[in-house]
Amino acid sequence: MSHIHKSFDRRDFLRATAGTAVAIAAASVTGAAATSAAAAPSTLSIPKDRIGIQLYSIRDKVSALGFAVVLPELARIGYKEIEFAGYTQSTSILGRQITLPEIRKLLDDHGLRAVGSHVGIGNLRTNLQAELDAAQILGMPHVGTANAPSNVNTVAGYRAAADEFNIWGAAASARGLKLYQHNHAGEFAFATDQPSVRLYDVFLKNTDPRHVYLELDIYWAYVGQYRWPGFDPAAYVRNQPYRYPLFHMKDGDANAANASGFDIVEFGAGDLPYERFVRDIGPRASHVGIWEQDTAPNTQPNPPGSLGAAERSFTALKGLLG
Repeated sequence: MSHIHKSFDRRDFLRATAGTAVAIAAASVTGAAATSAAAAPSTLSIPKDRIGIQLYSIRDKVSALGFAVVLPELARIGYKEIEFAGYTQSTSILGRQITLPEIRKLLDDHGLRAVGSHVGIGNLRTNLQAELDAAQILGMPHVGTANAPSNVNTVAGYRAAADEFNIWGAAASARGLKLYQHNHAGEFAFATDQPSVRLYDVFLKNTDPRHVYLELDIYWAYVGQYRWPGFDPAAYVRNQPYRYPLFHMKDGDANAANASGFDIVEFGAGDLPYERFVRDIGPRASHVGIWEQDTAPNTQPNPPGSLGAAERSFTALKGLLG
């Protein structure tokens, strides 16, 4: 990935990014999002005025430019909700590490809301109260992990993981917060000791719905469907809508040469069935749609790089959600 020197002028940056959405928006929406307004129901459970971003997608910009430049840019694009992937930036920007109250002030000053954060499962085991403290300082209602519940892919392994999540979730609930787990594809595999049992189903069945929530990464759910067929990602949400406060809206382009079945692409440039998904989950609960693209830092030209991908993807997401 390209590194931008810390002296990069913000006015130059704005000139470089101006019009990126206009230049490529037409191409972006010719895929799944092109006819979304007509295909989607009149009442969607993913509000278009609360589109979020997982900062991992633009991790290169956070590191190189800092939150004080990146957060106002995201607000200009139109993002409302911020999901963190750590709270650090290059120490050379401020000469020291930014503090959580300083991040909170930047959010407030630019009309942004911290909606959640990915933390390591090891931190939940050893540093849970500090992670909950950070969530409350930032004013975010959710804190979660993108780690698999267990590295032991057996029914017993996932039941033990569910017990652990129930304890953490109860601690979060006691603080007025919601603990969540973000899936990748592996959670949809079958248990090694019971090949007819899907690991994700074990986790859902054995976690307390009052205390343990899920962030469905839609891309990885469809990868899981491709690799271990026999389930519908939308059905999980439709059956327990209030357990899914957050979605990762990540797009994929079908590629049989990829073992996952798809390549990660900008939102709207792929062919995952997002129109059908937003229709099929039903309107019974509200879910925050969060854009994520793991590969965005490789976007060229750079600048705008990953922020260009963020702007084009926002335009396509808003088109999908009407």
